[in-house]
Amino acid sequence: MKTIDKDVLAGYNAGIEKDRLRSGLGLIEFERTKEILRQKLPPAPAVIYDIGGAYGEYSFWLSSLGYEVYLYDLSEKNIEMAREFTTEHPLKAMEVSDARSINRPDESADAVLLFGPLYHIVEYAERQLALTECYRLLKSGGLLFTAAITRYATILWAVMSYGQKNTLLDEPEFYGMIEHEIKTGHHIKNSASKYSGIGRSYFHLPDELKAETKSAGFCNTDVRGILGPVCPYVVNLDEVWKDEVKRESIMRIVRLCEREESIMGISTHLLTISEKGESV
Repeated sequence: MKTIDKDVLAGYNAGIEKDRLRSGLGLIEFERTKEILRQKLPPAPAVIYDIGGAYGEYSFWLSSLGYEVYLYDLSEKNIEMAREFTTEHPLKAMEVSDARSINRPDESADAVLLFGPLYHIVEYAERQLALTECYRLLKSGGLLFTAAITRYATILWAVMSYGQKNTLLDEPEFYGMIEHEIKTGHHIKNSASKYSGIGRSYFHLPDELKAETKSAGFCNTDVRGILGPVCPYVVNLDEVWKDEVKRESIMRIVRLCEREESIMGISTHLLTISEKGESV
């Protein structure tokens, strides 16, 4: 198996994931994902493997609902932070593991969350290894929840912050990077650019993500753009989010538009729900 980009792993081992879901667009991502999980998961105490689950934001929340949760992540720092959690709802396991090889028996999980590996595993064949590993772990009829970053995520971020936080759009080097990214899905930092964001990654188109899950044996895949059209337009989201009425107004729009293919690309984050079983 090929290794994850060293810059990506170094970032996670420096703790960059901490509180990502507690501010900005992470607030919407976290809230809508939890809503979908509540709707789709079998009743507790079903067994859930959170693979690539960072330091366990979803794991500990699901454990508090009565699920039997196992957390796996490639970053030693993320697992270290998970072990520092003080909670009344401990996890069954917290282990440093590669998504392509999880030390659990065949057909032992009712659901698998794969919320990071698909955009950090940059080669198709390696992503298929991660997906087929999830297939192996799931019971018949079990559900796979996958997350991906959309093909236009970097350019949306650059446009949203242009002139305020950066002038990257003025750089030929940055433009060349995002042009290649949009054409191929491969996010590769240009060392000549001032851009210092996420390391080597792969960004999906919605249909492409659906096709990859199908190739791994899954069926009935449902793709959602879980930030909807809100991503580029809501300013001061942290403040707006504190208002219960405004927060629900945002979430209504997200729910309304998340399956609309014509705007799914501007969500920046995708979520799929797939089944291990026969197509219907």
